[in-house]
Order: sequence, then C-alpha cells, then structure tokens
Amino acid sequence: MQKPRMMTIREVAREGILTEHALRLMLKSGRLPAIYIGTKALINYDNLIAQLSELKGKAESGVQSETV
Repeated sequence: MQKPRMMTIREVAREGILTEHALRLMLKSGRLPAIYIGTKALINYDNLIAQLSELKGKAESGVQSETV
C-alpha cells in the first residue's frame, strides 16, 4: 500500500491546481478534509486530486453537484 502524500495548503497551492485562498475556503466550509497537527492542516493530495477529478467528470457529463 502506498503512503498518502500529506501536504500543507501552501504546498498544494504551489502545485497550481487551486489557489491558496480557494483551498482555505474549501477547508473552512468542510469540503476539504484535513488532518490537523496543532494549527497546521495537512491535506491528502492524492485524495484531493481524486475528488477534483470526480467533480470534473460530473461537470462534463452534465450532472449537477451539491452546493455546500
């Protein structure tokens, strides 16, 4: 089994997928699961990519996603 790639919000933002602001908004609204070490949030990068790919697939097929 492969270890999950845990990254901070800033590290994920540097990958260029979403901005740091967008990631923080998602985290605050509960749409971005994270593990907290003290006050630092760590995001499972591979799960985030899978989540975004799923949303993209739904958008391309015309299925409306839930708004949280």
